Amino acid sequence: MALLTRPATETPAPPRPAAPARRRGRTGRWVRDHLVTFFGIAALVYLFIPIAVVVVFSFNAPEGSFNYTWNRFSLDAWANPCSVEGLCASLGLSIKIALLSTVAAVVLGTLAAFALVRHEFRGKALANVLIFVPMATPEVVAGSSLLVLFVGTGFPLGQTTIFIAHTVFCMSFVVVTVKARLVGLDPRLEQAAQDLYANRWQTFWRITFPLILPGVVAAALLSFSLSFDDFIITNFNSGSEVTFPMYVWGAAKKALPPQINVIGTAMLLIALAVTIAGRVVGDRRAAR
Repeated sequence: MALLTRPATETPAPPRPAAPARRRGRTGRWVRDHLVTFFGIAALVYLFIPIAVVVVFSFNAPEGSFNYTWNRFSLDAWANPCSVEGLCASLGLSIKIALLSTVAAVVLGTLAAFALVRHEFRGKALANVLIFVPMATPEVVAGSSLLVLFVGTGFPLGQTTIFIAHTVFCMSFVVVTVKARLVGLDPRLEQAAQDLYANRWQTFWRITFPLILPGVVAAALLSFSLSFDDFIITNFNSGSEVTFPMYVWGAAKKALPPQINVIGTAMLLIALAVTIAGRVVGDRRAAR
């Protein structure tokens, strides 16, 4: 009698996803993998669009007094950047105040950073907290407070009061920047120099200062930018003096010539040149 055999049951293969579904899956993975890059590029575009507008409109020849609408390409503004009355005078004052306040803030801030990092004294913890007060204080409050101080003491408002005000709020940024560099400094390097019979003066200038110099330079660049760009505190304490930000604010009410864009573009190019030069020097020092 023949044996009846039942055919083996085979598990049916799962159905393959349709082509559109596979494509959607690959697209979703690609989006997830590049999401951070996308947001990074979007943030950079958002930051640089206003800068690009400033650069492009520096080559514009507006029909009226306001450089808001593109008319035609022209190099007249670049050829005559000081043709607008008071523009270059305000720019020179801003550069002068920024340079002086940067030097003062860097010297005082660097000394304060050394005191806070290298020495122990009563009230050190309180001093570390107070360093951040000018940085956290709104500029309206800081500017009005300095104005009350100058007026109350009978100090005439002008370039000197602008210089003092800028030095005060820039010094906090210098202290924080240089202090971070000092905290990360290896003390064994200075100890090795002293073991090799170097005195404190030689140790500072040949070991300590070259090591903290990048932090000092970064603090100086930051201070210059903050001082040159400040409007609120300057507006409170300038008296009859007009800096470049104040000139732009006043000119925007009645006229906005393309020469303002030219100055902004020139400052941007200078900042880029300094940044690139610093990167090149740093790479060469690291390669040695």
